[in-house]
Amino acid sequence: MREQYLRAPLDEVFPFFADAHNLEAITPAVLRFNVLTPKPIEMGVGARIEYKLSLRGFPMKWRTQIVAWEPGVRFVDLQVKGPYRLWHHEHTFQQVGDGTLCRDIVHYSHWGTALGERLLVRPDIEGIFDYRYAEMAKLFGGWVPDEPVRSGGSARPATA
Repeated sequence: MREQYLRAPLDEVFPFFADAHNLEAITPAVLRFNVLTPKPIEMGVGARIEYKLSLRGFPMKWRTQIVAWEPGVRFVDLQVKGPYRLWHHEHTFQQVGDGTLCRDIVHYSHWGTALGERLLVRPDIEGIFDYRYAEMAKLFGGWVPDEPVRSGGSARPATA
């Protein structure tokens, strides 16, 4: 799990995340990440979103589906097709004072070895979230911890 406090109210933060095209602005340029699904995307349970990206120089497509949708509270995207064996990403949002506490809980498994996990997969995922949180702090103001909150890692492997 990872969390970040943003100095913006929930009614500003949640709509930003509810627009999948905003992912392009908070994803490292090295990934060459683009949302392929045309605007506007009607977000809700069952919505499918397709992306293209380059992971370590290898171009690929990634498709996710929204499997939980509670506006202003949380949503969950699940990989339908992509680089992982499993990708389950829960985003939660909570109004705290004048700002918003955002949490990311990611469960994943991959096709590689434990060594690949330690040397490639986990550092890549953590780097993406480090970048995302820094960009969100620039957009909304807020807290970016020196050492991000990690409970079992920012992204925890799921059992295969």
